[in-house]
Amino acid sequence: MTVASMTGFAESAGGHGGLRWRWEAKSVNGRSLDMRLRTPPGYDGLEPPARRLACERFARGSFQISLTVEPEVNMRGLSIDAVALASAVKIAREIAAETGMAPARVDGILALKGVIVQDAGVVLDEKDRGLRDAAILESLAVALDMLVKARSSEGAKLSALLGAQIGEIERLTREAATLAAAQPETLQERLSAQLQELLEGAPVAPERLAQEVALLATRADVREELDRLTAHVQDARALMADGKGVGRKLDFLAQEFNREANTLCSKSSDITLTRTGLALKAVIDQFREQSQNVE
Repeated sequence: MTVASMTGFAESAGGHGGLRWRWEAKSVNGRSLDMRLRTPPGYDGLEPPARRLACERFARGSFQISLTVEPEVNMRGLSIDAVALASAVKIAREIAAETGMAPARVDGILALKGVIVQDAGVVLDEKDRGLRDAAILESLAVALDMLVKARSSEGAKLSALLGAQIGEIERLTREAATLAAAQPETLQERLSAQLQELLEGAPVAPERLAQEVALLATRADVREELDRLTAHVQDARALMADGKGVGRKLDFLAQEFNREANTLCSKSSDITLTRTGLALKAVIDQFREQSQNVE
């Protein structure tokens, strides 16, 4: 199963009883399921069922869902707001009386904002409103299903990228294991040279040198960290194979990856192993960044 991204966009349109509407739905990353619904006045009752439709399809993400509604062209009409017209006429007469200017023309008064308004449409009874809302929600379901597909398509690309990063983490872990295996010998050579220099060439007892090397090797032992990194790689692949709702787990696993890589670098006594550890940290950081896009 392919993981799903939390990023996507979809839209759908519909019509019923002289109305046309359009849904737009987009989502981005989010720690939980957060939905912001914008509807025109009079459509507030759509919010609870709209949220249920989203919860049925998504586990995480920040959603912005908007509805626009307008009457069909042949259903539109104009009417005069009597209160606004009376106020405009009164003001026009007062201005003409005070200034001596010619009275305002009818076309000028009618052109004032709010005097002529577009009909809001007929008032629906409860049954018709229910049919209208059901049709609008059906269109929303279509948009959300399309959003699911969009997020899945984006998730397929994300899955390939995460898979490549997991593979690189595994490669660097194996490389670190090879370098770590040579650390005791490197430590012995380095310590022996340092002691020879400090003692001005005097011989060093092999037993004493072996004790010091063993102590340093114990402190620099990174086998436990490497074992955990290997186990985390297996866990990451298992989560990717599962796919559904694994975003939080991948994010947590990225933190565990980073913890082991930090410890590996702090224990390293070899510059080559340290460089490998730093490369590992860089890939893990990329992995964590991308895993935060997974639902």
